[in-house]
Amino acid sequence: MPDESHPSASGPTKLSHYDEAGQASMVDVSAKQATRRTATASAFVELSAAVLEALPKNPKGDPLEVARFAGIQAAKRTSELIPMCHPLALTHVDVQAQMVENGVRLIATAATVGPTGVEMEALTAASVAALTIYDMTKALDKAIVIREVRLESKTGGKSGDFAREGRRS
Repeated sequence: MPDESHPSASGPTKLSHYDEAGQASMVDVSAKQATRRTATASAFVELSAAVLEALPKNPKGDPLEVARFAGIQAAKRTSELIPMCHPLALTHVDVQAQMVENGVRLIATAATVGPTGVEMEALTAASVAALTIYDMTKALDKAIVIREVRLESKTGGKSGDFAREGRRS
């Protein structure tokens, strides 16, 4: 019989962050085996041609590098931002920021050895890196759009591996 608190091939049968009385609760992961877990998330910051051209000349500093640092810092603080996330001992966090046509593509990767996954850490890193690009360029254009914040892949854990189809590297 499948464990209803974990997603199956057909999807989850119930949300995991609620107790029997329907109260929000942190999942008890103390009985879960510690395994190596990784996750990669991405975000896209849509910028005008004028903002893209101005990025290397930003008087506040290099927005791409500041965004990388912000994303790394955010991953380490995910449990302080998302109420039901467990504090994790991250073994690696990396954020890449690349100027592409129409904006900046952000790719965040997190890893740990522990009883729960790092999807939220990777998603938080990508999100905060995108917000940092916005913050550092908003003086040039208020029409900046942050979009496509999403999990690209994950490895490890009871629910197994996941890779988004058509994943961009």
